[in-house]
Amino acid sequence: YKVTGASREDMPGFAITMGIGTILEARNAIMLVSGKKKAEVLAKAVEGPVTSQVTASALQLYPGKLTVVIDEDAASKLAHTAHYRHVEKMNQAHGR
Repeated sequence: YKVTGASREDMPGFAITMGIGTILEARNAIMLVSGKKKAEVLAKAVEGPVTSQVTASALQLYPGKLTVVIDEDAASKLAHTAHYRHVEKMNQAHGR
């Protein structure tokens, strides 16, 4: 926590991590994102360029089925929410 400049109370109590190479080899993946604190990095990961500065942006290259579950706060910085909602409706209509 000292490296990030965050207080101990602001740090997560636990985390699940895995290398991006291992994730990209999986057949299916789920990414869960919640809260306003994650909104900027989610927007960069989903809508920005693929870059080593935002490791999650590599998921744009994911060849398998990726399900992204986010809350409204995490989605608050996304520029293309209307498109994502349309894709979600189409997927639901086609049983995906």
